[in-house]
Amino acid sequence: MRLRELRKQRGISQLKLAMDLNLNQNSVSRYETGEREADYRTLIAFADYFHVSLDYLLERTDEPGFSPNK
Repeated sequence: MRLRELRKQRGISQLKLAMDLNLNQNSVSRYETGEREADYRTLIAFADYFHVSLDYLLERTDEPGFSPNK
């Protein structure tokens, strides 16, 4: 998942991301390392927060934007 990359590009700490999304900083760390998988709601929250598609977040595409007519 591109979570760490997106977070670092925007200069956001794990703690800030966790607080903004009402998550635990430890959970954010585990999502970034792949130690833990995010549920659907959390994935959507990450995608919305960074304004990217779920496919981009999950590395299914290199296009960060939404593509409704695929």
